[in-house]
Amino acid sequence: MENSQIDKPNFTYQAVYRYLLDRIEAAPADVEQRLPSLRQLARQLHVSVSSTQYAYALLEDEGRVYARPKQGYFSRARPTAICVQHSENLLDTVFASARQPGMLALGSDAPAMLLSLQQPLLMIERELARQYPHSLAPLYQPFGEPELRTVLADRYTRSAQQYWSADHVFIGADLRSVLEVSLRALGLEGQLALVESPCNWAVLRQLQAARMTIIEVPLGDDGRFDLQQVHRLLRDQPIRLAVLSSAANVPQGGLMPASDKQLVCRWLAKHAVWLFENDGYGELCFHAGAPRYRDFADPDRLLVFSTFDKLIGAEAPFGYLLCRKQTERFQQLFLERAFRLSPIRQRAIARLFTSRRVELHVQRLLPKLRERLQQMRRLLEAHGQGCLRIAESQGGASLWLQATRPVDMRRVFERLLAQRIVIAPGEIFSQCGLWRSHLRLCCTVDWSKDIAQALQCLVKAIEDELHTP
Repeated sequence: MENSQIDKPNFTYQAVYRYLLDRIEAAPADVEQRLPSLRQLARQLHVSVSSTQYAYALLEDEGRVYARPKQGYFSRARPTAICVQHSENLLDTVFASARQPGMLALGSDAPAMLLSLQQPLLMIERELARQYPHSLAPLYQPFGEPELRTVLADRYTRSAQQYWSADHVFIGADLRSVLEVSLRALGLEGQLALVESPCNWAVLRQLQAARMTIIEVPLGDDGRFDLQQVHRLLRDQPIRLAVLSSAANVPQGGLMPASDKQLVCRWLAKHAVWLFENDGYGELCFHAGAPRYRDFADPDRLLVFSTFDKLIGAEAPFGYLLCRKQTERFQQLFLERAFRLSPIRQRAIARLFTSRRVELHVQRLLPKLRERLQQMRRLLEAHGQGCLRIAESQGGASLWLQATRPVDMRRVFERLLAQRIVIAPGEIFSQCGLWRSHLRLCCTVDWSKDIAQALQCLVKAIEDELHTP
């Protein structure tokens, strides 16, 4: 791999990912190999540690690599006769296929692809590197860089009653690791969890990894729960955790009324249920002042989690959480994990917030997202031939679609793979088989391609599947 390919900022982590993938696949399939450390790989390829971290996170999500505490990353042995694109795990197949060269991914949700802050981030980082000699910078801050933790605490503070301090904030390598530590710190592993459905696939995967029993509560077309069902479940089941979206429900796109959220929070508090508020798309809600669950939740049973990459881009893959309780336990587990996160990169992210660059960026990004979603909707209405129902999106970068007649979107996905088109079937947003006739379609696609033609192929694949005996 030539350095010129790696040096392009927008493609750094993809290039590192491809390099590692080639290295893994070139080795004997039935043998585990030790892979370079984050810093070793960064030096070798002349990229940032965050880029190598993000590439490893992608490979870890796909099950290609795993981390051994204090030893580093290792590839997983794999049977030579199995191809990842034919994996029984649909989620793995979707993501592995989307990363193949020449594929048009219609379901890849990355809002920062439309407008990122990666260039300003790297500029601030270079300036900070000149100001702070490496010899004076600590090797790592186990809970996250204090400046960034303070910025996040201030950003989430709303009043003298709803406030956060830096001691309540913890920063980890990515969303998966932050959720893993959170569930362990609060003693929730192996317990019963209630989630809205459709649900973020990364959240579902981490709950499953923690051996949790998951109860899914489907969202209606209006983005609301059947409140009586929620009430009955909380009353009759020993639920310990609820994972809910802060603002718009992504990927479904609905926005729950404040009165519903207030009632759900009252029930959660009554039954001593931890609320994990997913704020990953909180900044990307199209309605200013939309109600959040944290506005009504019991502060002693609330944990808020999110990442930076949806707003800033792939160069900011860190995950973070805010929690007022069990801080000593969180400190202990974060110390054990010993996340090696670049202090300079974290400070640069903090400066983006304190300089109002993030705030101004969001003001510019939201109209672009709405414009692209409307463009995608117009194409679907023009070429959809009435076979797809489109949910009204109140935030994020995706549309939630339902076939007007029952069809297995997994089979549609398989048909489109042959045409080098990848969709995200609704089934990957459920662990109990819901949403089989749905799919997520994103506006952060490669618009230099013929998207109208790709949507026509989608419609034809649906029709062909409907007429298959």
